[in-house]
Amino acid sequence: MINRELIRTKVVQLVYAYVQNEDKSLDAAENELEFSLLKAYDLYRFLLSLMVEVKRIAERREEARLAREARLGCASEEPLLDKYLAENKLLQKMAENESLINYIEREKQEWLEEDALMKNIYKAFTESPIYHEYIRKGEFTIKADREVVRRLYKEFMLDNELLESTLEDHSIYWNDDKLVIEQFVIKTFSKFNGESTPEMPLMPEFTDEEDRQFAFRLFRQTIERGEELRGYLRNNCLKWDFDRIALMDKVIIQTALAEILEFSDIPLNVSINEYVEIAKNYSTPKSGAFVNGQLDSICKRLYKDRVLMKVSAKKKVVKPSTATQD
Repeated sequence: MINRELIRTKVVQLVYAYVQNEDKSLDAAENELEFSLLKAYDLYRFLLSLMVEVKRIAERREEARLAREARLGCASEEPLLDKYLAENKLLQKMAENESLINYIEREKQEWLEEDALMKNIYKAFTESPIYHEYIRKGEFTIKADREVVRRLYKEFMLDNELLESTLEDHSIYWNDDKLVIEQFVIKTFSKFNGESTPEMPLMPEFTDEEDRQFAFRLFRQTIERGEELRGYLRNNCLKWDFDRIALMDKVIIQTALAEILEFSDIPLNVSINEYVEIAKNYSTPKSGAFVNGQLDSICKRLYKDRVLMKVSAKKKVVKPSTATQD
């Protein structure tokens, strides 16, 4: 589940922290990387458990409605908004999932502490035209139930400021991870069907052991070969004051070169494109073009010097106009 896009971002962030803290050992930094990756997986399970809590709120509200009707001896004329969330077949499958139950029980999540968040989500869901159209159609199959949950999640959870504030309170890592992890939350919805049993596994933390090893090997190579990798950049930046290049740009290029030189099975253009995107998201406005141009130029020189032997797919290179500054 933790893909290489997220791994690269975390390695860059932790290398950046490492070079700013000379007292930190490499082993301690690797432990922090492992913890950061584990927290990303916790975020995946936390977001799924939010949807289970939506169902529980609906159940409590529906039980209260039925009790009120029994006490008054007449049926309510209000729309049965709670009933259809309480009986949603996807949410029922999720609520019965053993992996998710174990996570919720182990973390002892107290949803009363998130009362404002849950009220915000529940109100948005039940007042949504998406949800009202689903009720109007009256098609309560696992497919229809799964689709309405998917649409509600995308509409009200992807850019929810209150949710983002809550995630920040839970973990310093989570808001950076949210964009990637939410893709896997939505994919997990599609895994549940009418045949799903409580034993059905959620997505694993890593797709395979190779991805896990990629994370730690990339991190260690970036640190251990730091002088060499920065030297390639320094030699390529003779027109600029090396010390004035943004530190994050240096770290991104250092990490990218570690991947390019260490992982011969990854196409060159894939590596470059991934780190250009990281530069756009985490450094200065000009960093994407700068990182792209520097990596392209350095790799051409490494090819010429026979340091780099892998084949590159064709790609369009954006030439930088100037170095980014601190």
